[in-house]
Formats: sequence, structure tokens, C-alpha cells
Amino acid sequence: MIDFVAKRYWYFLLSVVILVPGIISLFAFGLKPSIEFSSGSTMTVQFDNAVNLTDLRSEMAALGHGDAVVQSVGQSGKEYLLRTRTLEPEQKDAQGNVIPSEKEAIEEALTARFGALKVVDYYSVSPTVASEIVQKTLFAAVIAAVGILLYITWAFRKVAKSFRYGVSAIIALAHDVILVVGTFALLGKLFNIEVDAMFIVGVLTVMGYSVHDTIVVFDRIRENLKRGTGYDLETTVNNSIMETLGRSLNTSLTTLFVLFALFLFGGTTIRNFVLVLILGIATGTYSSIFVAAQCLVVWEKGEIGRFFNRVLGKKQPAVS
Repeated sequence: MIDFVAKRYWYFLLSVVILVPGIISLFAFGLKPSIEFSSGSTMTVQFDNAVNLTDLRSEMAALGHGDAVVQSVGQSGKEYLLRTRTLEPEQKDAQGNVIPSEKEAIEEALTARFGALKVVDYYSVSPTVASEIVQKTLFAAVIAAVGILLYITWAFRKVAKSFRYGVSAIIALAHDVILVVGTFALLGKLFNIEVDAMFIVGVLTVMGYSVHDTIVVFDRIRENLKRGTGYDLETTVNNSIMETLGRSLNTSLTTLFVLFALFLFGGTTIRNFVLVLILGIATGTYSSIFVAAQCLVVWEKGEIGRFFNRVLGKKQPAVS
């Protein structure tokens, strides 16, 4: 039998090594927000004829959108993604004359310069709406974390110090979320990958999966403690991990196989969302065994207090 619990501090060290680059990236670069969170307008246009990227950027600058992001979609040189500040809608002047929207003005100018085109997709978000989305996203994440903590504390209420089970699960959850968010901060800096509403959906899904996997392990620990096998806590936790390891790995691997297939062949629109799930499920499986369960052992054995006492230079009480 593998003694997972005895090597718990090595797992904590591994988690730190994995998380630190993402945390540094998050503070140094931050996430690259899509228009849902930063406001603006995006337009995907498809030309009948191939268009040079530099010429298209020059035309957008001539139209007063010098800060527009122009990206080629595909290899044909005919389809482009244009991201600008929030475009003004159609308006009327003081005399009642209709002033065309900025979107229409861009379409007409690009058609005149490069020939016929088709607007494949258009999306616009105002600064007010973007700010509201950010607030609601943070609120949803906090509510989800608090709800998970309260539920696990209640579900394990018949176990001594059930609150510790809830907090350990939240620590593992935070571990998974930080890894995913930190990775996307790094990807945003290196590859201009943006986070959008689907990213938030993915993170919330990862939170649910992380807790689900942790509860599987905790539930087996609770059963073994109630059974009174006579083993100490470390042995009980280790036995519980071994008993649930096969189920956790089988569930995670079968899910990951499907997600990898979607990532490779599912198209660009869902690729970032699927990547969030791949990262989250992989780290969620790891954290339920090597973070949540180990945190529970460390806390129950009072090792957290002894660690901080050593850091602060306090003397340990003598054992009589």
C-alpha cells in the first residue's frame, strides 16, 4: 500500500511550485478581459476577396479607430475579427435627420475599399454593462464558496470538528481556481487569450467538480472513522484515499478523454472553455487527494500551529 499521507509536505511543496508562476503572472499581467468585462464592440467580417492585414488596419485607423484590434481568422485572409471601443448606435440630430451607426459606417467604408463583405458576427457591450457583469461574477464566486463551506460543514455534522472538513475543501477549491486563473493570466500575456463569460462558467464548473471529488474522499474518511477500525488518523485517511483512488482516476480520465477530443476538434468558439475544464478537472483530482485530505490531517494533528510557532521562533511546550 502506498503511504500518501506520510509525504504530505512534499505535495504541499509541489502545489506551491505549480501555483507560484500563475500567481506571479496574475499580479504582474492580470487577466486579459474580453468585451464582456472591459466593454467594447467586436465584429467578424468576411470579405469576398482576400484582404491584406496591414491595409485593413490602416483603413480602420483612417476611420478613427486607430486603437482597434484587427485579427485574422483562419488562413484564407478573407475573414477578420475587429475589436473597437463601444460603437455608437444609430442616432438623430436636432433636425431629426438619421445619423447612421458607427457599425454601418465601418461596413460602408470597408466595402468601398476592399469590395463586398458580410458581417458574420457582431457584439457590443457598454462600460456600464461590463462593470455590472464583473460585480455579478465576483458575487457569484463568493456565494458559491460560502455555500460549499456551509453545505460540507452540515453534511459532516456528525463528525467531530466538521468545520475543518469544509475549510479543507475550500482550500483545495482555492488551489484549483488559482491554478486555472493563473494559467490564463500567463496565456493572456503570451498568446493574447481573453477571458469571457464562458471562462467564468468554466471556473464555476471547476469549483463544483473540485468539491465533488473532495467529498468522495471525505465521505470515505467519515465512514472509516465511524466504523472504528482502530487505526490512527493518518492510517485511516491513507486507507480512505486508497479505497477511492481508482474511482477518482477512472472518472477523471474518462472525462478528460472527451474534453481533449473537444479541444482538438470542437472548434475555436469553445476551445478556451474546454481548456478551463481540462485544467480544472486535472488539478481537482490532484487536490482532493493531495491537498484537501492532507490539510485535514495537518489540522487535526495540530501541525499548523507548530509550524507557525517555529516560524515565529516560539518554543514548543514540553511534553510531560
